[in-house]
Amino acid sequence: MPAKVPSLAVGDRFFELGSRTLIMGIINVTPDSFSDGGRCSTPEHALRQARMLEAQGADMLDIGGESTRPFSDPVPADEELRRVIPALELIRSQCGLPISVDTSKAVVAREAVAAGADMINDVTAMRGDREMSRVVAETGVPVVLMHMRGTPRDMQVEPFYTDVVGEIRAFFQERIEAAREAGIEASRIVLDPGIGFGKTLEHNLEIMRRCGEFRRDGYPVLVGPSRKAFTAALSGRQEPLERDAATVGAIVACVARGCDIVRTHNVAMARDALSVADPLLRDT
Repeated sequence: MPAKVPSLAVGDRFFELGSRTLIMGIINVTPDSFSDGGRCSTPEHALRQARMLEAQGADMLDIGGESTRPFSDPVPADEELRRVIPALELIRSQCGLPISVDTSKAVVAREAVAAGADMINDVTAMRGDREMSRVVAETGVPVVLMHMRGTPRDMQVEPFYTDVVGEIRAFFQERIEAAREAGIEASRIVLDPGIGFGKTLEHNLEIMRRCGEFRRDGYPVLVGPSRKAFTAALSGRQEPLERDAATVGAIVACVARGCDIVRTHNVAMARDALSVADPLLRDT
């Protein structure tokens, strides 16, 4: 395993990284998510999902109100707020887990933190909205900086890299510097190499083989392979809901290479797999 990275505080939880893999459970309050769009279309459905993920062993939850599947279009901020805030408020009132909100809009991030969110997960690494870094700095929450080539609408149009890991690392160095200049503490930064976001199958495999390299600068690494198209390409399972076993294979491979947090739809399968993999792969 690569060198240990610092601990991470999310809400009222303090996670000692390196001893075990943290699991982030996904809650999509969108009608058009590639995997489970519409399943959490009301706050009550989202709460039911949150309770299930908590019971399955999630360490934190990630609520998203805008699909970022390939070729998707953005939604207006008022629509994203309409989807996210009621679900977040209800979950916050009845669930004790830390909650991340998956958004690239500063206004959504600010309202989400005011409603009880503990972390912001930004697929644009705070490039999509120039006010995002200010919101994160002022609210004091951790932020996930994700790498994406282009936008969801065009990211899968012939993505090309000379050295995918090297180029993502350079991107992270620039975004970390921008975050630090904005007043965001280093201890509140998490890196996500963006599996499936502007990458081919070969790029995704190279990222997973070398994901420990993203930890060299001392930041936690989050990966989100859950039900992505590359798992279908490798397993032959074309329906997203049938890709959970393949997802677990990707998760364990990433843990073996050094990731700290995994973002997944099926927390139960990930927790079972990691209950065996963590003691074997980590120096605990």
